[in-house]
Amino acid sequence: MHLIMILNALAVAWWLRSSWNQPQGNWSRRWQRSLFLFLFPPLLIFMTAIAVLFMGPQGQMGGMYTGSISYLLALIYLAFFAISCIKLAFQGWQSVESARNCPLVNVGDRPARLLQTGALFAGQIGFWQPELVVSQGLVQTLSPAHLESVLAHEQGHHYYRDTFWFFWLGWVRSCTAWLPNTESLWEELLALRELRADCYAALQVDPLVLAESLLLVVSSSPVLSEICCAALGSSGADRLEQRVEALLAPSEATPEAQLQSWHGFLLAFLPLVSVMFHS
Repeated sequence: MHLIMILNALAVAWWLRSSWNQPQGNWSRRWQRSLFLFLFPPLLIFMTAIAVLFMGPQGQMGGMYTGSISYLLALIYLAFFAISCIKLAFQGWQSVESARNCPLVNVGDRPARLLQTGALFAGQIGFWQPELVVSQGLVQTLSPAHLESVLAHEQGHHYYRDTFWFFWLGWVRSCTAWLPNTESLWEELLALRELRADCYAALQVDPLVLAESLLLVVSSSPVLSEICCAALGSSGADRLEQRVEALLAPSEATPEAQLQSWHGFLLAFLPLVSVMFHS
């Protein structure tokens, strides 16, 4: 019976991920739909494994005997989740330590770590309390107005705690790479994350100046690890046109997660109810 539960969870997860298609609708709708399709399938599988683990390798459920194979599968999958989390946390810690080795300077009125490179880079690096990291090339190349727009964008990442939340989303990505459309949904979430920070910055600086800064930074940013890092150009050049258009259309809604959009995730906890029917 436990094996049937696992197979059902896998089938539902595969079907939901396969339903992903090209993003449509406004930014808020795209954010909610992408986040649901990205998170719900692995959450359903995770909760099913937890339920099987709680019920144990022996007993009956619905008049059917359970075996140790499903219990072992659930244990292996949960161990894989744990190992992946530890690995990503270690890599994130290395990124944070590397950033802290950079000298601390004041850029505008903000403290920041100065990266000794001529490339144009600005990003938040860390977990819940990330630090602003800027490159020497960025400070020397951009005008004060463009530099201020970049800093405002990074403040948006700090405001929304993007480094913290996307660390966990990156963990989900690494654990469910075998599911369909994982990379497509990940890229969509990255683009929407950058759009949200763009919208935050556009309330403080001229959107046109921010768009110009975006063109400069994205075209020359080095490829860095995405773990615990939220940078101006991290969504890539392929999403650049969408971001520039959004900056020039301030009436477009900012992709905020709404409370009612989280209700659907409660269905992923249904496998836990099956524990009551196990004997």
